This record gives sequence, structure tokens and C-alpha cells, in this order.
Amino acid sequence: MKALRVGVIPLTDAAPIVAAQELRLFARHGLHVELSLEPSWATVRDKLAAGALDAAHLLAPIALASSLGLGPLPDGIVTALSLGLGGNAITLSTALHARLDARGGDAAGAARALAGVVAERRARGEPPLRLASVFPWSMHEYELRYWLASAGIAPHRDVRILVVPPPRMVEALASGAIDGFCVGEPWSSAAVSQGIGAVIATGDEIWNHAPEKVLGVRREWVERHPEVHRALLRALLEAARWCDEPDSRPLLVRWLATAIGAPETVLAPALLGRFVRAPGGAPSALPEFHCFARFAATFPWRSHASWMLVQMLRWGQIEKPIDVRAAAAAVYRSELYREAAADLGVATPSGDEKLEGLHTEPWTEPGGVELGADRFLDGRCFDAGDVTGHLAEYSVHERRVALDELESAQRTRN
Repeated sequence: MKALRVGVIPLTDAAPIVAAQELRLFARHGLHVELSLEPSWATVRDKLAAGALDAAHLLAPIALASSLGLGPLPDGIVTALSLGLGGNAITLSTALHARLDARGGDAAGAARALAGVVAERRARGEPPLRLASVFPWSMHEYELRYWLASAGIAPHRDVRILVVPPPRMVEALASGAIDGFCVGEPWSSAAVSQGIGAVIATGDEIWNHAPEKVLGVRREWVERHPEVHRALLRALLEAARWCDEPDSRPLLVRWLATAIGAPETVLAPALLGRFVRAPGGAPSALPEFHCFARFAATFPWRSHASWMLVQMLRWGQIEKPIDVRAAAAAVYRSELYREAAADLGVATPSGDEKLEGLHTEPWTEPGGVELGADRFLDGRCFDAGDVTGHLAEYSVHERRVALDELESAQRTRN
């Protein structure tokens, strides 16, 4: 058997990796996997770079950033597997949440209510609200910024966004170090269960079935061990399908509690579809809070990667023009996914990109694969083939890359 060390962060969306271990799917595919529980995304990134981890539960934008030389990974990271859709939430202190809940309704209304609070604080000379995400290159960061900007709040001016590792979010909120956060489960549920936080918006309310973590591996490792990588993908594809079976979820809760050190009581709400938004509140029926296999949740859509890269451009994390679609294709190795899926007879979408934001209900793509709703809270649509057009929709203060430079670069390539 090939021995592998796979890193995970204590989050609910590590589920396919944990399940593959518990179900002995890794062993079935000829792998001896040791799981390594890591404290932060920076640690995962650095261990992956140093070869201390062979693969990892990883923030998708870290892989993209590494390919652009934005991190300490000169050889870069690639992915051929998404670990699921959804799973995030924006949670505020109970005091701040109470102020917004009295003013706004849905996620968009709550953002507008927050804009009113931000303006009031500025008028009184009070310091900006302090919000946290888990890492600068993360869907949490981009969902939080997207939500804020939908109401005209400038994240780099009107609030402060700090970086806090997921397991420390609740502690930071309890101490008053932050006023709210965007994080994956089970940490929003933990804040609610402790009576210190309330959920103002789920990630799905910002972008229906948004992408989240991926299986990250070093590019050179895949090139040296293609069959081992393919076996790893097969095991995780099987595990993801098992995780999405309703009858599997209670057992999955127990396994995750042991694997990541979180109480079953805080893991259960999101996994069992009975999500509790506020202390003492009634559960909301959210059966698709986590999708691990349904709606092609494991497929590495390059349009997802392109959207993340556009957010990097929008918020000044990338300061020079890039070929977005080429950068997405270099990291999101959908051809490797298709090979592993074919081994198992798993259907794959007909293309590697799709228009994002068009659908408010489940739909079927041309290849016959059922996909989920993909609407953004502001009604926008995203076309990976029109990067310039999307950047033009954002106000100048939201980005630092000049459109004329981007257009010039595109003309040069063409």
C-alpha cells in the first residue's frame, strides 16, 4: 500500500476525507492514509509546500494564489476534486445581530441594515466594526466582501476584516476582539449554542451552492504519482456519495466529532439539515446546507475558479493583469477528475465551465447531470469569458487593477 499523509482542518466539510478513512475506502484503493489535524490554513499551506503533507483539505483560492506566485509555493498546487458545495455562514455578535434583525429581512436586507449601522458609527466617530474571515485567499473572505459590497459597504474602508483561524473564531467573538465572522461549520453553530452569536446570512444565501474546499496536492507530486492520485480521487468520490445519503449523516456526525474534536451537538445542525440561526431559535430546514456529491459537488468547475480569480482582481489581491481562464485551467484539473470518475462510472458534466448565477432552481446541464440553483444575492450572472465586463461592473474603489491594462493585455494575447 502507498502511504500518504493528508491534512485536515477541524471543519465539517472535511467529511469526505474522514468518511473515506472510516469506511476503509482509502485501503480499498490501495492507500494507507494518515490524517493530520492542523490548526490553521497557513499551517496546511506551509506543510503542503514542504512536503510534510501529500494532500490536504484546502481553501480553493490558496491553490489559485500559489499558481500566481502569491504564496510560498513555487511549484504550485493543483486540484482535481471539490470537497463539496456550501457550508459557510456569516455570524455576528448577538448584540449587533439584534440591531440588524430589527431592520432587515433576507441576506440582502441584512447587508443594507448593516450599512446603516456602519454609517451611524462613522457619524459618531466610533471605530469600524471588526469582522473576520479565515484567510485572505478564501471563499469566506470573498463571500463576506460580496455581501458587504452588495449594500455599498467598502470592506477596506468601512469595516476592518481580520484573519482568525476557524477553531479560534468563537473565542474571538466571545472576547469582543471581533464583532462577527464568516466561517465554515461547525463554528457558527458553536457560537449560537454558546449564546454569543447569531447567523445573519448563510453562504448559500449569498451564492446558492457556492464552491468551498478542494483536495489540494502539489503539481510535481501529481506528476510523479499519477496513479496514486487517481486512487485518492476514487476513494474520495465514493466517500462523498456516501456522505450525501441521509441515512449516513448521523454516523458521519459521530465520526467527525471524534476526528476534528467538535461536539456532536454543534456538528449535527448543519449536517442533519436542522440549522439553528440564533440562541433559543427554532431550527430551519436546510437540507442542502452541505452538498458533498449531489449537484456535481465534487466536480472542479473552472468557472468557479475564474470567479475566485475575478474577486482577487476586484479586491486588489492581484495587482497586474492575468489571463483568468488560463490560470483557472492550470489549477483546476478537471481532466484528471474525469479519468477517476470514469473508473467508477460516475457521470461528469459536458463542459468545464458554466454560466454562474442563472438558476434559482435545480437544472440539468447538456450532459444530463443535475445541478443546483446558483443564484447570487444581487442577481448578477458570471461569465468566465467576460472578465473585463465583470470588473467594469464594480466601482473603482473596489479594485486596483486598471481596466485599460487588462484590456491591453487581452489584446496582446489575441
